[in-house]
Amino acid sequence: MFTGIIEEQGTVREASEGKLIIDARKVLWGTNLGDSIAVNGVDLTCTYLEESGFHASVMPETYRRTNLGELKPGDAVNLERAMTLAQRIGGHLVRGVVEATGTLESLTPEADAIIARYRARAEILRFMVVKGPVTIDGASLTVIDKTPETFAVSLVEYTQQHTNLLNRRPGDRVNLETDIIARYIGQLLDERLER
Repeated sequence: MFTGIIEEQGTVREASEGKLIIDARKVLWGTNLGDSIAVNGVDLTCTYLEESGFHASVMPETYRRTNLGELKPGDAVNLERAMTLAQRIGGHLVRGVVEATGTLESLTPEADAIIARYRARAEILRFMVVKGPVTIDGASLTVIDKTPETFAVSLVEYTQQHTNLLNRRPGDRVNLETDIIARYIGQLLDERLER
């Protein structure tokens, strides 16, 4: 589990079939082989540690559901270590299981913030509510607007400076994870209606 509070931006050193090598510093502190690190919101297992980074294996299913297959050397990625029971949850409960991707529609300045609007499929939007949580490329954010085809979040200055979200251009894909509580309730209601 994660909180969606990005600890650092790493840099892709190598992105080959089934393998990512990420240059990083902060997320290496206290990390052991087999530990989880969220890369753009995707829970990956650390398979090799170096002084300047880590290696992770990527399954074909992960490539199908995320934007990790589009990564190339030099790309910035959002990184977060798995949370411990002793830490505060500054964002929300994030599983690191990306459900789908969406695409950036626009970035619109609003005072010190930037409003980011994303297009997503109806089956993902179903689990988003205004003032509810969503995870975009691993960053815990709050939905501020929703239409039948899009949703928007407000990126405060800290998020602008400490994530890769402003590196995106309209049409770029982002990883999306909705609120686990909403998903559980939705599934239970669907099963009840089917009976």
